[in-house]
Amino acid sequence: MMKSKTAACMLLSLLILSACSSPATNQSAPAENTSQQSENAPAASSTNNEGAATDEASSNGSGDTTAAGSTDATASSTTGGAATGNNEGTAATGDKAEAAYTYHMNKSYNIVPNEESEATPKKVVLLTFDDGPKDEKMINSMMDTLDKHNAKAIFFVNGYRIKSHPELLKLIHDRGGVIGNHTYDHIVLKKESKAKVTQQIEDTQTLIEKTINVSPRFLRAPNGATNDTVHELAKKHDMLYMNWSVGSLDWVNQKDPDAVITNVMDQLHSGSIILMHELPWTVEALDRLLTKLEAKGYTFVDPNVIDNKMQ
Repeated sequence: MMKSKTAACMLLSLLILSACSSPATNQSAPAENTSQQSENAPAASSTNNEGAATDEASSNGSGDTTAAGSTDATASSTTGGAATGNNEGTAATGDKAEAAYTYHMNKSYNIVPNEESEATPKKVVLLTFDDGPKDEKMINSMMDTLDKHNAKAIFFVNGYRIKSHPELLKLIHDRGGVIGNHTYDHIVLKKESKAKVTQQIEDTQTLIEKTINVSPRFLRAPNGATNDTVHELAKKHDMLYMNWSVGSLDWVNQKDPDAVITNVMDQLHSGSIILMHELPWTVEALDRLLTKLEAKGYTFVDPNVIDNKMQ
């Protein structure tokens, strides 16, 4: 009997011990799981936040938290491949860059606005100078006058002159002149073979590019004597072929500055492309001529905003 009681007590003790120890074991598992979730949760949250930050930066175009390649691609898309470092020369690509052109040349060789807009002056002239670069003193005087009147001009240059004095081409470019291709030797192109015409235009284009790292967007044939080959080459090199609609006759006026002014004013009309040359009497006449043009209400169109495609 005594043994039975002892056995029963021992069994009861084992049952009590088992009942007391089970809750402690069961509680330890949740505590471990909670700890694991606590370590994992911040990691998951951090990943999500980084992803959100990247998307926002990409959407805003900030680029601070996006890959450098992505930033560059966004910038290129926004600018449309517009010229870098210079306002002229590099062919514009993409809708954004092309939209920057606010004027074009029509078939009568006049400069006209791309569309009716109060923000775009209608009464404009385009200043052009042929047959340079010749002389540092004359170039600086011309550029001083253009700066005084807040005007820009196209300088149609010859390859043989650039070859002799590349520093003069750099001077025009550095002072804000827009460079145009006027062939290498200033010969009458319509009398020459296709091979000769190609050499005259392409050699000059290459020389200008090597000298100032700019590809001209405008081409003018000497004496305005053009043909199909000239126009094909202009298109090939993404240039606008440009003659003129007002001639100053500075090349035949017996070195008379007053005659230069009179010849221009007598032919003047809105959109005029004015032909002049780098000549002493033209340089002398330039300030008075631009003053008279301004008095008539004309402004000077920037060649950089002229589309290099005929419309």
